[in-house]
Amino acid sequence: MNLPNKLTVARFLLTAVFVVLFYIPYANHFSIALLVFLVASLTDYLDGEIARRKNLITNFGKLMDPLADKVLMGAALVLLAVEDQTSLHDPHIPAWAVVVVMTREFFVTGIRLLAASHGAVLAAEKLGKHKTVWQMVAAFYFLGWHASIEPLGQWLAPLYATSLFIPQVFGRIAIGMMVLLTVVSGFSYFWKNRSLFAEA
Repeated sequence: MNLPNKLTVARFLLTAVFVVLFYIPYANHFSIALLVFLVASLTDYLDGEIARRKNLITNFGKLMDPLADKVLMGAALVLLAVEDQTSLHDPHIPAWAVVVVMTREFFVTGIRLLAASHGAVLAAEKLGKHKTVWQMVAAFYFLGWHASIEPLGQWLAPLYATSLFIPQVFGRIAIGMMVLLTVVSGFSYFWKNRSLFAEA
């Protein structure tokens, strides 16, 4: 297994660590979970960069790299949505937005599986990468928001008090862009690969 694929596998493992650290209540658990999420996100950048520069692109990477992204992002959004329902934060990541994101991801994964049954491997598209960026922005924003109330992450508190970065402004922007690009990229992916449904 080459280095990019090892980084992809590491992202799955880091996701499990992130979930445990986020879910179990202890001092500074949001701050530490945020740090693990950051490291896991960096592996996403590194595996793609190394694979392209050293020509180590494989079918395993084409399939598992996007899947690792989906697992990491899905875990973060679900945990944040559940956590926000029990807090006084407003706005928060609504459950319906997470449902939209997860539906799109399962749908695209289904298209990839359908393509694989025809002997084709579909890589991630540029619009899908923009979608991923805004999903990560939303996840980092709300993870940082939770971390800012802890001693370890309190240095973030002044940032969330600025007029542009308050939840009522940037929080809504992040959620809106995340949902919009999720829907648009999902439809685009379907439209470009609609020939796969010809036999259905």
